[in-house]
Amino acid sequence: MTSSNINSETPTGPLSGVRVLDLSQFILGPLSAQILGDMGADVIKVEPPTGDLNRFIGPARHPGMAAMFMGMNRNKRSVILDLRKPEGMATLMELVDQSDVFIHSLRRDSAQRLGIDYANIGKRNPRIIHACAPGYRSDGPLRDRPAYDDVIQGESGIADLNFIASGQNRYMPTVIADKFCGNALASSIGMALYHRSQSGQGQSVEVPMLETMLTFNLVEHMWEGAFDEPQGPMGYDRALMPERRPFATLDGSVCAMATSDAQWHRLFTAFDRSDLCDDPRFVTLAARSANFPALYGTLGEEIARFTTVEAHNRLEAADIPNAIVRRLADMPEDPYLVETGYFHHYTHPIAGPLITTSIPTTFSASPAQIRRPPPLLGEHTEEVFAELGIKCT
Repeated sequence: MTSSNINSETPTGPLSGVRVLDLSQFILGPLSAQILGDMGADVIKVEPPTGDLNRFIGPARHPGMAAMFMGMNRNKRSVILDLRKPEGMATLMELVDQSDVFIHSLRRDSAQRLGIDYANIGKRNPRIIHACAPGYRSDGPLRDRPAYDDVIQGESGIADLNFIASGQNRYMPTVIADKFCGNALASSIGMALYHRSQSGQGQSVEVPMLETMLTFNLVEHMWEGAFDEPQGPMGYDRALMPERRPFATLDGSVCAMATSDAQWHRLFTAFDRSDLCDDPRFVTLAARSANFPALYGTLGEEIARFTTVEAHNRLEAADIPNAIVRRLADMPEDPYLVETGYFHHYTHPIAGPLITTSIPTTFSASPAQIRRPPPLLGEHTEEVFAELGIKCT
């Protein structure tokens, strides 16, 4: 693990020189803006006097600096603006004049009422990239409906996939819709910035959560639905079968995955079942695909005879992609993650000793970096206004 204070003020990432106004709250928008900040953008987080709601969700050592907020607001500067007041909105528009990206998390009708929709912001600054991720397309009949992660998980088929697999309608135990759509929004903003670099033209970017997650789900689960005359139900059968889970050992679990004939032959042999190499059910890819439950069930019975370490060693010797199932709580001490410095220890000037994750993407010529810790509410108001020549109100 690395350990240091975060104090670099010179961005080096691929988005260095880009200024982002982040008016979003909850998870999707702030995560998207944090990704842009990690990539070198100067992200100005515009907060109401009461602050982002995430400042108060989860454990905290310092008021307004809760765990939920800390996870998606590094590499940002916080300014306070009361957009309910004319002077607050006027100041926001001065910021818009000098920014490249504008992110908000309001519904279409709310953004229009407040005057921060693309029609207004784009008119003020034609080069700006105006970005949002509503629950539904803005040109559809559901455009003004509210939506959160749980709602989208239900509407996009995620809860039903869990029902097919386990017999229960369940959400994924993570805010997958918010996080995936947040990454999609950051990526889309990057593409729009590239288009502007070629054309000089700003634009509106919209990532509707429902359609984005449905597209995400149907990459493999379109299945029979990919044909004009389906032969069966939608849903990739291997992913949905109950047998697709980590293989139990005598004292834990391991994950293993084989694809080619050669890999499966090595896998069978590794657990003393070379006879399965000639089993008609498993001898070819097509045969294995038609017999996944039997294949995984048989393999599971063999692996269950060994301890976790024994199973892992056999899989390693056979050159089969595999891993020991680890607990979430053990990740900070995982040898690989420790060696690669994935967890970064630093000291926040107010909140004290903290840990954040590293930036997983690397760039050989424009390295991303963690330059700033999550900001205190309004910490940079005077600094930003002075820097941009805006009079404090």
